[in-house]
Amino acid sequence: MTPKSDPRQAISIEDYLAGEERTQTKHEYLAGDIVAMGGASRRHGLIVTALSFAITGQARARGCQLFIADMRVRIDQDGETYFYYPDLVLTCDPDDRHNLYCTRPCLIVEVLSDRTERIDRREKRLAYSLLPSLREYVLIDQERVCVETYRRGEPGWTHETLTDGALHLECLGLDVPVAEIYADIDWVE
Repeated sequence: MTPKSDPRQAISIEDYLAGEERTQTKHEYLAGDIVAMGGASRRHGLIVTALSFAITGQARARGCQLFIADMRVRIDQDGETYFYYPDLVLTCDPDDRHNLYCTRPCLIVEVLSDRTERIDRREKRLAYSLLPSLREYVLIDQERVCVETYRRGEPGWTHETLTDGALHLECLGLDVPVAEIYADIDWVE
């Protein structure tokens, strides 16, 4: 988790959530500090869209809810609260229906960029792993064909890297071909 960088007064959770409802710029909330989020590239959008199309049918069939980029994930740890906006979040828990955020996702996906890769690989991976419901954390590279999955199992987390084949999503019982995730990407750009 990101430590507070200066002694400013922390913003309350209530003020943060109210502010997010009034602004067009999304912000992540890190234990009282807010951080503005930037926009996404064309490749980023195409990858998230392709994956969401590939899993939406199975998500609906299982009574799950799938969100792209605009749903926060709330993490409470050691008396502090964090809100992140994953690129894709899936919750299959019928009690995880708060209007402004999820607390029990089973799948979180982040598409890597030069600006966010370090945070996605370290801070967010650590934060998301604190969610007991999370079964899979997927990182997708937008500069080359590479999909990484951190999967919770016994005795702990495992890591898998794919450059072909299929991404197996245990919480949906679904395999998504890696080629399908990248199908709309023009590598000559």
